Amino acid sequence: MEYYGLRKSGRVVDFIACEEDVVNLIRLYPTRAKDLFGDLGVCPGNFEIWKSICLLSYDDLKPGAVEENDYLIISLEKLLLMKVLAMKIGKYLNDTQLLVEYLLSQQYRRYSQVKSQNEELLRGIEGVVYLERTGG
Repeated sequence: MEYYGLRKSGRVVDFIACEEDVVNLIRLYPTRAKDLFGDLGVCPGNFEIWKSICLLSYDDLKPGAVEENDYLIISLEKLLLMKVLAMKIGKYLNDTQLLVEYLLSQQYRRYSQVKSQNEELLRGIEGVVYLERTGG
């Protein structure tokens, strides 16, 4: 959320790693393991490393990720999916609303371009009557 400028991160940062890495970390920190409804993780410090979150694994979340230094940042679409799956909790419902507003603002930035393309597509077609039209 912070990477995309939507809100500051909380005091705990979550990382998702492959199954093998999580298991090896649990071997190193056997008293710091977590299992939240099937999401297996470890908390070696003030951060958590998970095999999955909302049962979505590293492999599930990797497509579309943004490379940033030594990390992959989850795509907006996958982040939205995760927030939707957890939105029964108020914090995640708020995050979902922030993400939807951000994604809509990104889509609406394309309005002028799409409007011009649509006008070009319809150029030369006589008698077009819109049943509904908004946005001018």
